[in-house]
Amino acid sequence: MEKFLSLVPVENFEKKYARDISADRYFGFPVEPILRAEEKLLSAAERSVAYFSMEYGLSTNTYNVFSSSQPPSPKNLSTHHNVFSNLRAIDYYISLKTNHRLDLPIYSGGLGVLAGDTLKSAADRGVSLAAIGILWNKGYFKQNFWFKDGQIPEENDWDPYSYPGLVPLKTRIEIPLRKETIYLRLWKYFVYNFEKTHVIPLILLDSNIEENHGFTKTLTNQLYRSDNADWKILQRILLGIGGMKALEKLGYKINTYHLNEGHAALAYVEKAKKTPTAEINSLKEHFAYTCHTPVAAGHDRFQKKVVQEILHDEEFTILKKFGQDPDNPELINLTQHAMNASAHINAVAKKHGEVTRAQFPEHRDRILSITNGVHTHTWVSEAVATVLDKYKNEIGEWRKNPTLLRNALALKDNASFRGEIWNAHQENKERLCLFLKNWKMDPQVFTIAWARRIAGYKRPSLLLQDVTRLLDIAKRIGPIQILFAGKAHPQDDLGFTYVNEMLSTIDSLENARDLLRVMMLENYDTYFGKLLSSSVDVWLNNPLPPFEASGTSGMKAILNGVLQLSTLDGWVVEAAEKNIGWIFGWEHHGEAAGDERNLRLREDSSLLYEMLEKVVMLYYQTNSKGNLNPDSDWVTKMIHAISEGGYFNTDRMVGEYQKNIWGI
Repeated sequence: MEKFLSLVPVENFEKKYARDISADRYFGFPVEPILRAEEKLLSAAERSVAYFSMEYGLSTNTYNVFSSSQPPSPKNLSTHHNVFSNLRAIDYYISLKTNHRLDLPIYSGGLGVLAGDTLKSAADRGVSLAAIGILWNKGYFKQNFWFKDGQIPEENDWDPYSYPGLVPLKTRIEIPLRKETIYLRLWKYFVYNFEKTHVIPLILLDSNIEENHGFTKTLTNQLYRSDNADWKILQRILLGIGGMKALEKLGYKINTYHLNEGHAALAYVEKAKKTPTAEINSLKEHFAYTCHTPVAAGHDRFQKKVVQEILHDEEFTILKKFGQDPDNPELINLTQHAMNASAHINAVAKKHGEVTRAQFPEHRDRILSITNGVHTHTWVSEAVATVLDKYKNEIGEWRKNPTLLRNALALKDNASFRGEIWNAHQENKERLCLFLKNWKMDPQVFTIAWARRIAGYKRPSLLLQDVTRLLDIAKRIGPIQILFAGKAHPQDDLGFTYVNEMLSTIDSLENARDLLRVMMLENYDTYFGKLLSSSVDVWLNNPLPPFEASGTSGMKAILNGVLQLSTLDGWVVEAAEKNIGWIFGWEHHGEAAGDERNLRLREDSSLLYEMLEKVVMLYYQTNSKGNLNPDSDWVTKMIHAISEGGYFNTDRMVGEYQKNIWGI
């Protein structure tokens, strides 16, 4: 214990945490991997990485779940969720009873989940890595649906002090700014690998302490609050400058600083201040930057005069040198800063790489394409994993090496495997239908889902553009069940409008409920993400090309044999010829991204309905009221999908980072 507490100085240990942390156990997991990981990070002989991200979605309630001797705080439980459907009477009287632990609420969506999956695969591969993030005391936000008012955001009030595995440290850092000093407490959460033999420490920064006052104390309350320019730049200062100060305070010897998006760009500013002039030219060799979006709103820009009033002259001079916006001399551009200050830059899919090189031509020769993935152990369902384990002789030790899932394709003519994969899917689907039993979900009815962040370019309402045509397909071919889920940023007026429009359209379908069952679930999170992506028949993905840089929700689905109905964008471009589903809609050609406001809703919804008719027809030819046609091309596509999970995973992705960027 003495060694552990010297490496992890837990605040209020005896009173609060001694029952859950012993000489050999950490909230039910072995302590030894923590000691080894901490010592490696302290050693100059080890090549270590620091990974900065504004958010992390770790699926802490479904994967590597820590235990605690204390009863769970009601604040940390997700007890119920409302459903908005075309069965309004049921919606009014009944909600979904879940009562599961919240996933650690320090993420908003796909960027955070990707960061979380990256840490888990880095742990699986034994990388010496420390992650830096922020402890969001109020999370992102809690979503409520209210008919005619759309999405009503509510503050998410959770309790970090009783969240299993999360501990506050005695360690404090300070960030002296022009007008004030901000004090931060450090927290730690340990991300274990699937074998529980290695960990990644996640360091979280928290301004909610007595040393701060008023506005400063609440800086780490809400993730992505964007109604105040000072608030936004200060949060980025906390992550970048505060993150570097935290690493220094902890004594970690870091070789590469990896910036997941431009939010942490000021990490370079902090490092440059303390670097001798003779070494400054080589400093960028220690920085890497991952760009996740071609969408304009995804690139932070700030008025120079606002930033200059906050930072000291030395810091502002460095930021201005690297972060001058090329189109507006009055702006600081954090994407430009991150690119100029980093030797290594990568986009997150091959198509995104093409677009990013066109958007930033001065960096085009340095921009790699490393396609995103998902963490296999987190997202594969137990039912599918059991079948894959049964055929381990043919597939290989896929748990230790997820790329071996490619070998599932060799089983596509194996009648037993085909039947068992279908049965595993039906087991998942029946679990989903039981969860939604009050809404009369039927496991023998074709079911499709659209679930992700709600934003204009993702076109969440595309499937509802012409409900008359949708109803015609259901009448002629067979009934359809549709599930929607997702959050729009509270300050995204267009996203808010989409939610309201979708709720109104769903409500208008009440008389069609026997043929079309349409539901929208509140508070989409990793818990619902795993449930839906492993259980529906088809995963709908219809962004406007080329504005979906990668997308990862569909990667979760293919791991479970769920087929794709997608526009040709993001990661799907690389899987378009792999027989994992169906492609429809407008295709982007050339390098220029085009206009993200021209959403092409009318023409692409028409093409979607044309393709959907073929998909529904094949489904009912495959599954006729529970009777399977085992030779159906549907089952073949399911096996192709699982096989492609051997590529679209973070084990492969982190391996590329190790080889091409981190030099490990």
